[in-house]
Amino acid sequence: MNKETRVGQWVIIGCGVLLLALAGCANSRVETSGESNEYLSSDCFTRPELTPITITDTERNQVSGTTIDLITYDSFLAPEGAFEAFKKETGISVNILLSADTGTMVSQSILTAGDPVADVMFGVDNTFLCRALVNDIFHPFEPSTITELADELKLDPYSRVTPVDYGDICLNYWKDPNNTAPTSIDDLRSSSFTSAFVTQNPETSAPGMGFLLASIAFYGEENWEEFWVDLRKNDVVVRPGWTESYYGDFISGGGERTIVTSYSTSPVAEYVYAATPVDEPPTGIIKDSCFRSIEFAGVLHGTDHPIASAMLIEFLTSVDFQEQIPDTNFVLPANMNAVIPDVFLQFMPDEILPVTVSPEAIEENRDRWTERWTEIVLR
Repeated sequence: MNKETRVGQWVIIGCGVLLLALAGCANSRVETSGESNEYLSSDCFTRPELTPITITDTERNQVSGTTIDLITYDSFLAPEGAFEAFKKETGISVNILLSADTGTMVSQSILTAGDPVADVMFGVDNTFLCRALVNDIFHPFEPSTITELADELKLDPYSRVTPVDYGDICLNYWKDPNNTAPTSIDDLRSSSFTSAFVTQNPETSAPGMGFLLASIAFYGEENWEEFWVDLRKNDVVVRPGWTESYYGDFISGGGERTIVTSYSTSPVAEYVYAATPVDEPPTGIIKDSCFRSIEFAGVLHGTDHPIASAMLIEFLTSVDFQEQIPDTNFVLPANMNAVIPDVFLQFMPDEILPVTVSPEAIEENRDRWTERWTEIVLR
C-alpha cells in the first residue's frame, strides 16, 4: 500500500485552526517517584542501527518546494501563522494529518513502520514512548536546538525523539467558600467527597491514564488497587474522555461534580476564557495528584524527505515556535530560552512535584494495570 492510498486513513488539513485542548503544565521540573523503577525493560533505549540524520548547509538550501506531512492528535492547535512562517523561511510546506488520539497515532505508525504515511510525528508522549521506540518508527536526529532543551525532558539518549513541551495531569477542584477544599489525593476516599469525583477511562483517555499512573506512583504497587476500591465505594464517575467529564459532569460545564481529572493549567484556561471576567481562576489543583506528561516529535523512519523533516523538528523546538504553544495548547515549552506568558506565571499553581513513571515501566505493565483498574472500577 503506497503513501497516497494509506493517507486516506488520516484526516488531512492545512495549517489552519484545529480544536483547542486544555493541555497541562506546571512550573516545576521532573521529580521521579521511587516506585517508578520496579519494573524495567532494557528494550526501549537500546542503540538503533540507523545512522542519525545530519543536515549540511547545501542540503538546507535544496529543500525549498518540498511538502511534508506532520502526524499529530486531533486536539492539537497549530499556532496561527506558525507553519506559514516556516514555509517562508525554508520553502517547506507542512500538511497536518490528524489522528483520534496518541495511542491510535502510535499504533498506526507501527503498522506502517519503514514506509510511513507521514514524515514527522508530533505528540507521542512518555506513556507511549517505549512502544514507539521498540517498534523502530523513528529515525535518529539531534537538532541544533538540543542544548536549549531541558535535560530532564530528554528521555531517549539516542535522539530518536525530541521533547517539544511538557505538562502535568492533575486533579482540579471547584473552589467553594462554603465547603472544605481537598488538599490531597487521599481526600477522595473521604465521605466528605462522596459523589464528588469524575475521571476518565485510562484505556481511552490520556488524562485518565495519567491519573491512574499518578495513583500507582503515589500509593505504590501494594496499595493503589485499594485506593480505587475506595473510590468506587465513594461513587466515582468514569467517562470515556476529558470533554465528557470536564464539560459534562464537572461544575465548570454545568454538572454537579466538584473534582475532575484535568491539567495543571486548566485554572489558567478558566481565567482566560471566563465568560465574565474574574479576578482569579474558580478552580484549584490538588498538588500531590499530578503526573508529568512530556510530548515529543520525531522524524518517521522511511520518510522520503529526511532533511526537510529534520528541519521541521528544529523549527518545533525553536524559541519562536516554543513561545507560541502555551497560549494555544496550554503546555509549557521544552526550550529553556522561551518566555512563558505572564498569565501562566501568575496563575499556575506552584510547589507541584509531579511524579513520573518510566516509559519502560509503563510499557511493561500498562495492560496489567488497566485490566486490574477495569476489574475494580467498572465491573
